Amino acid sequence: MELTQLKMVQAVARFGSIARAAEQLHCVPSNITNRLKQLESELGTPLFTRVGRGLKISPAGEIFLGYSERILALVDEARRAVDSQAEPSGLLRLGSIESCAGGRLPPLLAEYHRRYPQVSVELITGTWSQLFEELRHQRIDGALVAIDTLPAKLQQTVLYHEPLVLISSDGSAPIHNASDLQGQHLFMWPAGCPYRRALENWLGKHGLDLPITGYASWGTIIGCVSAGAGVSLIPEGVLERYAQSSTLRVQRFSDLAPVDNRFVWHQDVQQHRARDAFAQLLRETLGA
Repeated sequence: MELTQLKMVQAVARFGSIARAAEQLHCVPSNITNRLKQLESELGTPLFTRVGRGLKISPAGEIFLGYSERILALVDEARRAVDSQAEPSGLLRLGSIESCAGGRLPPLLAEYHRRYPQVSVELITGTWSQLFEELRHQRIDGALVAIDTLPAKLQQTVLYHEPLVLISSDGSAPIHNASDLQGQHLFMWPAGCPYRRALENWLGKHGLDLPITGYASWGTIIGCVSAGAGVSLIPEGVLERYAQSSTLRVQRFSDLAPVDNRFVWHQDVQQHRARDAFAQLLRETLGA
């Protein structure tokens, strides 16, 4: 059993295709096919089953994948540990919810690239549950989320309190208080989003139970509001990234609590110089 085979198992499980795994690992598909057959023969059990034109990981493969990811993570940590005095380098895999990726994050990434040019950064966006799953399997090194309930084995640091603002189209009537929302069409992310929960809590505090249309895109939500279709609650850091912001009416309410944004990582990966340098930059710039 070799590390190369573990990386192949990881890649095939992720992409469900030997061809796509070969592209990711920069090798020919036949090499992966042969090495996986050798590994399955050594283990005495199939790791994948064929489904249509793709591959699906088997129950035994799921168990083996968990160990593979832990082994590969420990190997990476061992390399970093013996090179503890070196400048951050290599690959940093980050995840972020869309509100942070489109709001606070771009200038921070630019500063990080300036400070640590030897680090190659990969960024994915997703919901907090998707990012937690990526962290659980150690497919990313850290994530920016806005939820305070973490699964086991994840650690966090609170970065900043994101103010929330109510937006409506520039031609609509002003909204002076929550009761003015009666009869308005509300747009927000689908259920489970911490910003939606903040909106629902605020409405509940004022005795309002209004229907909310869920769209999983700030761009779509802001576009609908700008077109006069309704109103929404938006993280302040997101708003300035959209051209429509100049055509919106923005209102702030003192009883509308901000949402904590956090940086989260897997506790089993204790040493990761590129990740730790990024976390330090986040604390310096956004520290609550």
